[in-house]
Amino acid sequence: MADAEPNDGADAAPLLVDDPIPKVRRLTLNRPDKRNALNDALRGALFEELRRADRDRSISAIVIRANGPAFCAGYDLGAPNHDVERDIAKQDGWWSRHVVNNWFEMWDMATPIIGQVHGYCLAGGTELAAACDLVYVAEDAQIGYPPVRLMSPPDMQWQPWLMGLRRGMEALLTGDAMSGVEAVESGMANRAFPSATLGDEVLAVAERVAKIPLELLTLNKRAAHRQMDAMGIRNGLRAGADIQALGFHQPPSIEYLKSFGEVGVSKALSERDRQFDDYRERALDD
Repeated sequence: MADAEPNDGADAAPLLVDDPIPKVRRLTLNRPDKRNALNDALRGALFEELRRADRDRSISAIVIRANGPAFCAGYDLGAPNHDVERDIAKQDGWWSRHVVNNWFEMWDMATPIIGQVHGYCLAGGTELAAACDLVYVAEDAQIGYPPVRLMSPPDMQWQPWLMGLRRGMEALLTGDAMSGVEAVESGMANRAFPSATLGDEVLAVAERVAKIPLELLTLNKRAAHRQMDAMGIRNGLRAGADIQALGFHQPPSIEYLKSFGEVGVSKALSERDRQFDDYRERALDD
């Protein structure tokens, strides 16, 4: 669990902002009762604060973490989702295209962004983590993309890019989760730490990053991303967004989404994962 003080009330801010050490801005997802599912309010606040921090010349690193037992359970399926980060034409496939644009905005920011992942990190939560420049995880974190089982491929198909073809293919064909230790072995994350020390370890990394002059940090971050650009990551992920849109036209996906209104989101998700005996069908240790 993150060490910030959560607020579960109806009027709670969906995102908490603080500067824990000099030159480091920390953004804390604060919907712990919803396992920090990404709804309009949280996504809008997150990108507003990311942009504010990126414009602040006194900030050299941004940390994204979360309150409660999970980093992020994905997009909030219990409420309508809109393009609160940026306007986009509502044509077929608009959601996945706008999601990919959002995560590339994080890549293109001048300031390094560090993800601090604990507990469940699922679906859209993995996309948020993958968009960070550095990712540090709790050893017992559970990271996966279960929507591939009945809904569609991922909006942002980071798996083959960060884990390679074989591990990425396995993740996409099963929807299974990997632990924080496995995420490091696969290349998705930098290092794994015990949950109790994760926050301190992340701040130690952020402090080291912030020692580099901001002008050079910007170039160093851009240099790495330009290599990925040369390998075609932007074209690849945008092509994947178009493929994702096809998923919603397949009969299993249509029936699955229909079941949200018939039996409720929670029961539909449980029925999806019951045969795999994982995710919400397995108790999460708080």
